[in-house]
Amino acid sequence: MLSDADHALLSLLRENARASTAELARRLDLSRTTVQSRIERLEARGVIRGYGVQLSPEYQENLVKAHVLVTALPKLAPRVENALRKITWVRTLHSVSGQFDMIVIVEAPSIQELDRLLDEIGALEGVERTMSSIILSTRIER
Repeated sequence: MLSDADHALLSLLRENARASTAELARRLDLSRTTVQSRIERLEARGVIRGYGVQLSPEYQENLVKAHVLVTALPKLAPRVENALRKITWVRTLHSVSGQFDMIVIVEAPSIQELDRLLDEIGALEGVERTMSSIILSTRIER
């Protein structure tokens, strides 16, 4: 089980995974050694499995993003998932309960490319139907 300090550390690392140990320690009111030990422990336990890139708002604001709800034929769902993994512009794939089987978060450099991408997803073998919504703005992202 993680402590409140571990959760606070993870929150700061989500904001900026490249923050220095000294900065993290200052913001958490802990020693640098304690913060470094916590990070190493979280990595060893597999809680932290890597560090990623945060794209600039200027780059991201030029991308068109959408949620694509997908209904897949049950026997072909794994094939649909594998095909979606190969599409560069697919950012996230969620398996969900309810009327649809998957929620796919996609992004594209233009409306025309998004239109092409949505057609590509809809044409995948095993996809029964899709419904998409363009994301107009993101209010909270952690």
